[in-house]
Amino acid sequence: MARAFKLPDLGEGIHEGEVLSVRVAVGDKVNEGDIILEVETDKAAVEIPSPYTGVVEAILVKPGDTVKVGQVMLTFAGAEEAAPAKKEVPMKKAPEPVKPVEAKAEPPRKEGPVPASPATRRLARELGVDLGRVTPTGPAGLVTAEDVKAFAGKKEKAVEPKPAVEAEEKAPEVRPFVVGLPKLPDFSKWGPVERVPLRSIRKATARQMTLAWSQIPHVNNQDVVDMTKLEAFRKRHKAEIEAKGGKLTPTVFALKAAATALKAFPNFNASLDAEAGEIVLKRYFHIGVAVNTPDGLIVPVVRDVDRKSIVELSIELKQLIEKTRARKSTLEELQGGTFSITNVGNMGGGHFVPIINYPQVAILGMGAATMQPAVTGNEKDGYQIVPRLIMPLVLCIDHRVLDGADAIPFVRTIVEALEDPEELFMRMT
Repeated sequence: MARAFKLPDLGEGIHEGEVLSVRVAVGDKVNEGDIILEVETDKAAVEIPSPYTGVVEAILVKPGDTVKVGQVMLTFAGAEEAAPAKKEVPMKKAPEPVKPVEAKAEPPRKEGPVPASPATRRLARELGVDLGRVTPTGPAGLVTAEDVKAFAGKKEKAVEPKPAVEAEEKAPEVRPFVVGLPKLPDFSKWGPVERVPLRSIRKATARQMTLAWSQIPHVNNQDVVDMTKLEAFRKRHKAEIEAKGGKLTPTVFALKAAATALKAFPNFNASLDAEAGEIVLKRYFHIGVAVNTPDGLIVPVVRDVDRKSIVELSIELKQLIEKTRARKSTLEELQGGTFSITNVGNMGGGHFVPIINYPQVAILGMGAATMQPAVTGNEKDGYQIVPRLIMPLVLCIDHRVLDGADAIPFVRTIVEALEDPEELFMRMT
């Protein structure tokens, strides 16, 4: 019996993937569990096993193709699935059929994520429409605003109209304000152009940043850290950590300092549930670290930072970065973050304003530490100008959940911890 193999659901929020490699050829005998394809999603590269035992009859995709969840990729001849164990089921007398209630049944709800723009989702919420029950007419199964309005109109007709009450004022009609993107000009009129497909991580980054920037009102707070003492401490212990398989970087210390600050200010370790009107406070401390790769920016997550030592974090972070750059991270390693850190210091960047990683409510940006003249001393004993290693910090917050008055003490907690190794270890919880 011939069977079609479709791209399975690879996780929450993943609708498509790019085929990296096809591990089989037409005519190959495949056993259940054999790896047949490698697909790159906006989260990670995933090896996909065969659910069947059979012979490859046709291959409908090739490396570089973008496939959607549910799209047929291969077909198998004589395919067999693992048969479930049979159970002895005692026969019982069937119950009397229940007389159905005369009512129009709503269309069955589609399982899984529904592709729709933020404006369409907002309209659906306003009209009380479940997107999973709407029949899409847009390209690639996209639910449009017109689809939502049409569904809402049918729903209203199915409800028996209530008698009008003269004293009751008519509710104003909901008219969402949606600004569409203007059509791009023909750039080739002014010179030669090249078009490169927006794929994989870059496509995911574009989607995520658009969501974060459009939904989160960003506010930033800037400060600087005197890293002179911490850098001396780092150099003294660098070789010891490397011998254990780790790498002692400023980010390792920032992870520990951030975990301490998150415990002291729990509203930073949160997400906003706008629909429920609630702030979700998380009692775990999983911190994402932005990693620059040849394919774009990926944010793996270091779990339970508050429970791990500097040595453990230096080893784990080094391994995580290596896996990420080799595109070997698992989906689990890229999900569940409660706060993020991005460090551009190794590239020489100074102050910069990062974008919050939705649905988190804050992100810390670290710039390059450079030697700068600094004023030390006091009025009684006198002041002097000395060279100090100064690093810029920028904290971005979601102004729906946090205020500037929250950001200042949060940043100062991190600054004070990083400026003095003893202070950092005393504050660690």
